[in-house]
Amino acid sequence: MKPRALKSDELLVRSEPYYEPQRQEIALFEAAYRNQIPILLKGPTGCGKTRFMEHMAWRLKRPLITVSCHDDLTASDLVGRFLITAGETVWLDGPLARAVRMGGICYLDEIVEARKDTTVVIHPLADDRRTLPIEKTGEVLSAPAEFSLTISYNPGYQSVLKDLKQSTRQRFVAIEFDYPNPELEKKIVMHETKLDADTAAKLVKFAGMTRNLKGNGLEEGASTRLLIHAGKLMGSGIPPGEACRGAIAEALTDEPEMLAAINELSASLF
Repeated sequence: MKPRALKSDELLVRSEPYYEPQRQEIALFEAAYRNQIPILLKGPTGCGKTRFMEHMAWRLKRPLITVSCHDDLTASDLVGRFLITAGETVWLDGPLARAVRMGGICYLDEIVEARKDTTVVIHPLADDRRTLPIEKTGEVLSAPAEFSLTISYNPGYQSVLKDLKQSTRQRFVAIEFDYPNPELEKKIVMHETKLDADTAAKLVKFAGMTRNLKGNGLEEGASTRLLIHAGKLMGSGIPPGEACRGAIAEALTDEPEMLAAINELSASLF
C-alpha cells in the first residue's frame, strides 16, 4: 500500500475556532501574510498560540500543516524522503514541501526544540527567495503567494543551547503573546468549560498566584490551557480541589514542597 498524504481540502479548518484577541495580533498576521513575510509567535506555553494559528488558517481559508518540533526532527522529516513500498521507490513530500506545493500555512511549533542543522532548511523560504531546495530530487520549489511560514517558541525556556539564532529570527515578523488579562481569561475559561463566572474567576485568581511563583520554585505558572483542563474536570463532577491538583499542581511540578504550596493556594479559594 502506497503512503498517502492528506489533500489540501482535508487540511482546511472548516469551522471557526474560538479565539479572543488580546491586542493587534490578527491585523499583524494578516498584514504579514499579504506581504509574504514569515511570522514568529513567541510566548509562554498554553497561552493560545496554536489556537491563534487555527483561527488564522480559518480566516485566510488556507490549509494548515502543523509540525511539533523535537530533538530528533531531521531535515528529511520536514522536506521529504524516498520510501520503498510494494517493490518500488517513491518520493514522499514532508510537511514543509506539502505546504509549499499546496499554498498552505506551515506552522513549526517550538522551533528551538529542533536541531540547528534542521532549522536552516527554512532559511530560503523565509527570505525574498521563497524557495525550498529538495537536494535528494534536485527540485527547487517556489512558494506561491498563498504560502505562509510561521514558527513559534517559548522565550521562558530559552538557553544557550536552545536559542533562536539571529540568522533565523531576523527573517520574521514577531508577534508576542502572553496570558490574557484576568477579565479576558475569565471569559475564555467560561466559554471553554461552561463554568459559572464565580468559579471561573477563582480559577483565574489561582493561576495568578501560581504565576507569581515563577522563578521561585516554578519554571512556569498555570497556563490558560491548564485552567480549561481543570474547569472541564469540575464540569464533569470532580471536586474543585482534586481538579486543581490533577490538572494544575501535578502538571506544574513534581517537587513535594512546591506541590503542597500550590495545593494550599487552591484550598484557599475553593
